[in-house]
Amino acid sequence: MLADPRLVAARELLGATLVKAAVTRAQELARAGTISPASVADAAAASLPPTAATLTPVINATGVLVHTNLGRAPLSAAARDAVRAAAACTDVEFDLASGKRGRRGAGALAALARAVPAAGAVHVVNNNAAALALAATALAAGREIIVSRGELIEIGDGFRLPDLLQCTGARIREVGTTNRTTLNDYRQAIGDGTGFILKVHPSNYLIEGFTSSVGVGELAGLGVLVVGDIGSGLLAPNPVLPDEPDADSWLRAGAGLVTASGDKLLGGPQAGLLLGQAETVTRLARHPLARALRVDKLTLAALEATLTGPAAPVTQALVATLASIRARAEAQAGRLSGAGVDCQAVTTEAAVGGGGGPGVTLPSAALSLPEWLAPELRSGAAVRRGDVPAVVGRIEGGRLLLDLRAVAPADDERLAAAVLAATVLGATAPDGASSPGRD
Repeated sequence: MLADPRLVAARELLGATLVKAAVTRAQELARAGTISPASVADAAAASLPPTAATLTPVINATGVLVHTNLGRAPLSAAARDAVRAAAACTDVEFDLASGKRGRRGAGALAALARAVPAAGAVHVVNNNAAALALAATALAAGREIIVSRGELIEIGDGFRLPDLLQCTGARIREVGTTNRTTLNDYRQAIGDGTGFILKVHPSNYLIEGFTSSVGVGELAGLGVLVVGDIGSGLLAPNPVLPDEPDADSWLRAGAGLVTASGDKLLGGPQAGLLLGQAETVTRLARHPLARALRVDKLTLAALEATLTGPAAPVTQALVATLASIRARAEAQAGRLSGAGVDCQAVTTEAAVGGGGGPGVTLPSAALSLPEWLAPELRSGAAVRRGDVPAVVGRIEGGRLLLDLRAVAPADDERLAAAVLAATVLGATAPDGASSPGRD
């Protein structure tokens, strides 16, 4: 059985373990009488996964541009090419000209420094939480971090900012109240034990009404190091998100250090960006903990290509016009309805997501489909075989909406193909009744 040419080739691509598992499953089907013994090799070959990893390609049609559960920002074509080029041996920490050890990730760091002119130095760790942990450890272990009560955020999956900072040995000095914090609150808290003032952008929620907060510029005037966590990774102002803080502006306002994520609004790989005063950033980069938090060559390659290459998919999705999205939706709806699918183009609203642009809605358009198609599009037979990508949308009003704002135009055909495959293979609804549009 394992001598079948298709299975021999699969062993080279996927490894013996996955191939043997596929053969075993096919043999069990034959023993149960589900397939004939002569069909075992065919069934095994058909059930092989497309790659040796269990991660499944997904088209994000949820209308949430930066979806944490779907891997946050999709990488640009330039970044994906850079990752492939860096997958083998590369000069990540080697100077090819001199033949000696070089600065690790020099190209990525130089690109990041160019992107944020106000930064005296830059460093990269493996995520924004790591960047904050490194800053707290190096600058405030055994000392106090002053932070507004209204900015003690939960960053997701039950992880909370106070817990993260306190595990470094720093103490949290809360000031103000949930909805109002003044400059005098910070001033009164400053003392000999102050490590730094932390200014956190509440990027995943809004506090409205009777509120007051203090800007970075005012805090910088207190004479204490200000560390700013912008979270969402916006490096420069974006007119689509006028209320979203950016790293360059906060540094120019007086922050000594700014931390940010690489895989949100920047549109790159998961990374924690440290930008600020040369002395402060150098101190962090040379701290022993920095070694445990350093990024690998693939992250450095993707980050550099994101910074130097064409606009990332997240950026393109942010600036796409409603007219262009609506035209795409109508084109695909026409194609699908012409093939007998219950589909129509509808106007919707999308969101930034991923801890960015809280409260901001983006006009969009979607394909409206029968709700029963949702599980088929996520994990139907065609998806499991790797014939089509998984497609994840959202349910509204008893209909499945595939919002196109977060979908790259180049993926429209793949999305339509996935819908057609799901419609054919899922022609019977889960309750056994005929699916709508197929009667």
